Amino acid sequence: MNSARKQVGIALYSFFILLATIWIDAFPVYKSPLRLKRSISGAERSRLKFLSSPKNLFSNAREKNSIEHGTKSDSSHLEKKKIKRNKVQNIIWQYSSLPRRAVQIYTDYVKLLWFETSTDARQRIAKDKASETIRAVQHLGEEYVGFSEETSKAHTKLIEACELMLGEIKKAGFEDSKEVLHFSKETEKNVEVSLKKKKKRRSILFGVMMGSCVACWVFSGNWIFTGILTLMTILGQLEYYRMIISTGVYPARKISVVGASSMFLTALFAPNLHQICLPLFGLWAMVWFLTMKRKPTTIPEIATTFTGMFYLGYVPSFWVRLRLFGANNEATRMAPLVAPLLRFLGKKAENLPSFIPSAVHLPITEGAVFIFWAWLCIAFSDVGAYFAGRKYGKTKLGEIFPAAGATSPNKSLEGFFGGAIASASLGIMGAWVQKWPFWALTGALQGIILASLGLIGDLTASMLKRDAGLKDFGNIIPEHGGIMDRVDSFVWSAPYSWVVCVYILPALKSYIRARFAHAI
Repeated sequence: MNSARKQVGIALYSFFILLATIWIDAFPVYKSPLRLKRSISGAERSRLKFLSSPKNLFSNAREKNSIEHGTKSDSSHLEKKKIKRNKVQNIIWQYSSLPRRAVQIYTDYVKLLWFETSTDARQRIAKDKASETIRAVQHLGEEYVGFSEETSKAHTKLIEACELMLGEIKKAGFEDSKEVLHFSKETEKNVEVSLKKKKKRRSILFGVMMGSCVACWVFSGNWIFTGILTLMTILGQLEYYRMIISTGVYPARKISVVGASSMFLTALFAPNLHQICLPLFGLWAMVWFLTMKRKPTTIPEIATTFTGMFYLGYVPSFWVRLRLFGANNEATRMAPLVAPLLRFLGKKAENLPSFIPSAVHLPITEGAVFIFWAWLCIAFSDVGAYFAGRKYGKTKLGEIFPAAGATSPNKSLEGFFGGAIASASLGIMGAWVQKWPFWALTGALQGIILASLGLIGDLTASMLKRDAGLKDFGNIIPEHGGIMDRVDSFVWSAPYSWVVCVYILPALKSYIRARFAHAI
């Protein structure tokens, strides 16, 4: 029992280390935006405490004594040994603190987003827009000279009123809310220089580690899969509402965040009630708009609230419903290769404590396999579109679809075809592995549709950012932006994938079996 608990703990700890390594590699000199004023961070104090432990102090003193009484060659050897041991200790400390640092980065980013969507942030944005409008009114008519006497008097009174309004805004103390949590200039400069030097290597390493983490995540169990997806949704919701609030629109962000999270949890624990979440939280939002606000709610506030719950809550929550499908699935063609690993995990799972739910260990469902290959298709469609568009892109997407071209001017038809070919190749491979009927045809069609839905998701996010005047949703992932910048291609694919896996593929298999039985 104890050994089983120990091995489960080691497995979970290794998973969190792999997850945290992404941020550690991406942020070579990262410091929490909420803790920049501290001279020595908590992690640095932990490292110093580790290096100054009694065991290490004793070994350092022993080596120092040997160096003082030994020969030069011995002292050189011991010095090299000491340097090597310190390097090993630093590596051990770094990886032992990865889970804590990953949690710290996540919580700090959530606090940052929550601060930038708070009431103070809304007041600051409203003050800035009001001040900008008043200053524009102050300059109104200054370029014209031929004012009549009455008009000049009215213009003078208007200028005095504008000055009075600006003075009242300053007296209200809104300038105190200008302070926004951000990285220090020195940290931003160091990060920028480091990324320029190692951009290519870090991008490749980041992609490899991200793929490994996603693979572990997809097959980690229903609870872990849903939990991590919910945490990502919270970040995406706050990034979205920070963007909306920056435009001067103030939606019901708290209700939307709670509603979106509940959609994922309901899809896990009560899939039959999943569809009712959006209407219920939409009703809650409208009740709040009607009873808790002093002024009538505007159409943009209502629309952005419902869009946040639908686009970043209801639609992607179908990945959870898909993850639950097919607990007793048919073995794939890759089953013989992973059978030894599954047998090993099965033996260990028999000794797990009773409080660990069965949804955590051996969670290989048909939906999990489908998600794995679908996400591979979407990821490789982005890669294929990038390289094909960079080398062969001549026909801009805007020449055929003006609105899409204005949303993302760099998109080209050649890039889309390159992404579709890459996605279709992965789709055919996945269809063969999963033993789909007519796997060559269905796999290619699956890849092309996923590439198209990924492009629509990318253009949807670009359209929102362009209208808000932003380049990225956030900055938690260097060279990639925020969470929404990474998962925008996966949003609209969720309902389609659920329909294909739950309804279309079983119907095709039943049709093939019926034809085969009729032929016999």
